[in-house]
Amino acid sequence: MLALMQKLSAWLSKYTPAFVAGVAVATYFVPEAFGWVRGNVQTSILGVIMLAMGMTLKGEDFRILASRPLDMVIGSVAQYTLMPLIAWCLVHSLGLPKPVGVGLMLVGCCPGGVSSNIMTFLCKGDVAFSVGMTSLSTLAAPLMTPLLMMWLAGESVDVDAAGMFKSILLVTILPVALGFGLNTWLGRRTVYRETIKVMPGVAVLGLACIVGAVVSAHGHRFASSGMLIFVGVFLHNSLGYVLGYLVGLVAGFTKPKRRTISIEVGMQNAGLATVLAGRHFPVMPEAAIASAVSCVWHSISGALMAGVFNLADALIVHKGKKEASL
Repeated sequence: MLALMQKLSAWLSKYTPAFVAGVAVATYFVPEAFGWVRGNVQTSILGVIMLAMGMTLKGEDFRILASRPLDMVIGSVAQYTLMPLIAWCLVHSLGLPKPVGVGLMLVGCCPGGVSSNIMTFLCKGDVAFSVGMTSLSTLAAPLMTPLLMMWLAGESVDVDAAGMFKSILLVTILPVALGFGLNTWLGRRTVYRETIKVMPGVAVLGLACIVGAVVSAHGHRFASSGMLIFVGVFLHNSLGYVLGYLVGLVAGFTKPKRRTISIEVGMQNAGLATVLAGRHFPVMPEAAIASAVSCVWHSISGALMAGVFNLADALIVHKGKKEASL
């Protein structure tokens, strides 16, 4: 049974982009399929995903992270400068209507999302670095998001700092700490090492549930959102990946860290942006639509990026084997 689950996990990891996109499309036509993923259920799913990632962490990962705290600062600064400015430039260059522009800039001013940790896990990035960046940027959000929105959009946004901290604690820090504890305690046991091989598949299934939940709740808005919104969301997200990777190159990061900062910068907590848009800009429904479109697209594009990075590894291995055989 365990061997079968490992094979399924490997298959899901290999075809993550297609699987997640397929779930999103299917849910658009059958929205009630993931109507159950709400509130505490969604939080629990995220917690399980983070637990799965924590189970792969070792003490050495955190020792390396603690030895270079500047890396996290570089990543967070890149996130809170690049993404808001990219959004501002796109809003003005594409001539987006104000409500749509507010939604896109709100996404750009939000911290990194938990999904970025999942993608980092799937593409063999630096998970400890990813969790650290997400936590740092989210802790800074109560100050940075309102200030950046006021500066770039001229709009005032209140952020629930206590609620955000609780989310970090419950969905990120505690599950990862528990997983790390399990790995420290049981890591040398064969059964545990074999069980870990199932975890990537668990992460993919959890991600699919989260994407399905967003499409279930907001799918009816996508058809009427317009191509212009998607173009803005696509360019914002894509430029974030590219520029984030370039920051990693300039900073001299290792390959796993470059992948991590690329995904961390490109993927925002668009779910938070969707909630903030609905709460603070009720007269601008297009702002919530832009945020919701970002929420789904970031999850799909993140899976695609993870697939691209894994494909690059496979091509390098194939090339090495081919040269060795000559």
